[in-house]
Amino acid sequence: MAVTLNDIATKAGLSISTVSRVLNKKSARSRISRGTEKLVLKTAKELNYRPNQLARGLRLKRTHTLGLVVPDISNPFFAYITKSIQNVSHRLGYSLVVCDTDENLPLEIEHTNLLASKGVDGLIVLPVGQKYAHLEALLRNGTPLVVVDRSFDSLETSTVIIDNYGGAFEATEFLIRNGHKRMAIIQGLPDTFTSRGRLQGFLDAHEKHSLHVDPHLVVGRDFRKETGYIETKFLLSLEHRPTAIFTTSDLITLGALEAIIEEGIEVPRDLSIMAFDDLESVAYFRCPITAVAQPKENMGEIAVKLLLDQIRHPDRSEPKRIVLKPKLIVRESVGQIGEPVGTHDVHGGELVSS
Repeated sequence: MAVTLNDIATKAGLSISTVSRVLNKKSARSRISRGTEKLVLKTAKELNYRPNQLARGLRLKRTHTLGLVVPDISNPFFAYITKSIQNVSHRLGYSLVVCDTDENLPLEIEHTNLLASKGVDGLIVLPVGQKYAHLEALLRNGTPLVVVDRSFDSLETSTVIIDNYGGAFEATEFLIRNGHKRMAIIQGLPDTFTSRGRLQGFLDAHEKHSLHVDPHLVVGRDFRKETGYIETKFLLSLEHRPTAIFTTSDLITLGALEAIIEEGIEVPRDLSIMAFDDLESVAYFRCPITAVAQPKENMGEIAVKLLLDQIRHPDRSEPKRIVLKPKLIVRESVGQIGEPVGTHDVHGGELVSS
């Protein structure tokens, strides 16, 4: 049977109201002596008292629980962000309920509605990225909401995103500076915020240098490993192969590398690889991968703090749009073809050798 305030009061020889004030951290306001406070806390510890969070939540109209909806927990990028959000939430006194939508919009709608109905204090959603009417409905109902990664320009809520365009532009220019003119890109889910930005950065870098983009080299249908594998197989089957492939997610990169190994191709001797996202293990591959690294841990921590700001100050919390800058980490997977085009950095980005 759970220990109650009455049990503590009886053992300590105090009133229930005194015990309640101490455990609710109101000793100073209620002018309770330091000795009495120590006695209550000692007795509570001896009895292994655990506060009834449900009852407390009903009184305060809060559950101290946050909801997190992610598109694919098996994706290292989302797994890392989930871990960051979990750590920060726990540190700040909140529990976290995580739902995986498996990149499925109907399931995303179901999960967000379910979490809201269960009374979570707020939601962090990493959406599939195709539609957002269900998120607008949550906002109309007063549910605190922060959107991370794949955002929507018309959705009026706080967001945490990466400069996808700038990161892809810089990565593509790095390939161009190393002499590459025939480059392929394996994009993620088309017409989502993330994919649009990365694809446009790729295309605009070509345009800046008056390079033609072969439409056969723009491929990809989602962010999964299978897409990386299948599309790389296709690209390597072309009569005029690309000299470099730009993979736009961790899982796409892993699938592409699997196909490359099967084809007996040597990186970077036969083919250069540039990746968006940066798996922790890529630095230890047989050929360490040059990558656009996203500040994943910062994304998770900022998202939690934006959400708690909404929860604690609903009347004065204006939507905030936080854009984080990725870094191009240069390793060994990009080979040089002919003479280098130039050495200047692009958009003030930071080149990091590893």
